[in-house]
Amino acid sequence: MDNTVRTGTELLWAELGGDPALLDRVTYGGPSGLLAARLPVMDLARATVAVAGLAAVERQGLPGPVRVDDGAVATAFVSERHLRVDGRAPVAFAPLSRFWRAADSWVRTHANYPHHRAALLAGLGVREKSVDAVAAAIAERKAVEVESAVYAAGGLAVALRTPREWAAHEQGREVAARPLLTRERLDDAPPRRRSGPLRVLDLTRVIAGPVATRTLALLGADVLRIDAPRNPELPDQHADTAVGKRTAALDLDSPADRRTLDELLDSADVLVTGYRPGALDRFGLHRPGLVVARLSAWGDYGPWGQRRGFDSLVQVATGIAATEGSAEQPGVLPAQALDHGTGYLLAAAVLRSLTEQDEEGGTRLVRLALAQTGHWLTTALPRYDPEAYVTESQGPLGQLRHALSPVSYERAAAARRTGRRGARRARR
Repeated sequence: MDNTVRTGTELLWAELGGDPALLDRVTYGGPSGLLAARLPVMDLARATVAVAGLAAVERQGLPGPVRVDDGAVATAFVSERHLRVDGRAPVAFAPLSRFWRAADSWVRTHANYPHHRAALLAGLGVREKSVDAVAAAIAERKAVEVESAVYAAGGLAVALRTPREWAAHEQGREVAARPLLTRERLDDAPPRRRSGPLRVLDLTRVIAGPVATRTLALLGADVLRIDAPRNPELPDQHADTAVGKRTAALDLDSPADRRTLDELLDSADVLVTGYRPGALDRFGLHRPGLVVARLSAWGDYGPWGQRRGFDSLVQVATGIAATEGSAEQPGVLPAQALDHGTGYLLAAAVLRSLTEQDEEGGTRLVRLALAQTGHWLTTALPRYDPEAYVTESQGPLGQLRHALSPVSYERAAAARRTGRRGARRARR
């Protein structure tokens, strides 16, 4: 088994507090060379899926094995590209969700939702909903100025940063100082009395949270997704991540719907939220004995702790887009890997928290952020560096710089084997 594969799974399983002896239950296979990128995206994808499966067999008391097929993993990480609704391909990004050339650099916006599009136009002072009008407005300003103006208006725009610039940014420093995820025991409350399937309330949007709850549903949980009737999920997005779930619409500003939500919370085992940090606090969603999983874009700390965000924007802010791009323009990962990877990791964290809760009790809180997953991708996993496989030597032609031979072996072990063969020949 590839050491890099094992290393990624080992690192994540340790973050989840899992028993390292269970790692041998995971097997890997499938076609190679998928999700190719400068960053180790396939390693991230493979490892997050592996720990989700491992947490599931641990909780269900099954021996395994957990088989991780690279073909299945890569396909799932670009699931929206394979989705068809009555033969129609979905719309991934709206026209105003894209990279834009600013006066000094690049900006990426997210305007798939109508209210985000309206906020983008308001922040830019643009009335016309056209690509040309937005492009002209952004071209006149510096990237950071666009970022500030649009966020102040309630929209989403992020200036392109290099890895070094993100590391020096206050939010980048906050992210780097924290672990990939946190799992807390808040009290000594007993776990919920569970009869029948695990009951999960899903208050998430877009990809990461819905992927987590979709995974729990496909593992047998009864998942109920709640949306606001005045701000529903985009139909295509919902179609891709709603498999295996039930759905409902509740207006939490309505007293009757609030009572309904309270009843659902009283009977739930798990609550998963994916809205901007603090947005749901006024509804008092926590209950003793619950496992609560909170997902955010930037984390619930630092100067960006209250900001909205999406995978595409996190890639731009954290230096990933600069790493994957060129001097001429930014690039993107081969999948929305921060979203999908965080989703599978969140499912694993919920399952591990439930397993520990069954043994020790206590209300549990799990927190993850796309920016933390991005930091893990760029710093924790080994990356291919050709310089590590190049050397220099002096020869008749002069000073040579050349690739090392890929053929290698342990010389001491080989010598011992050679010695044993020689001894056997001598005894004959």
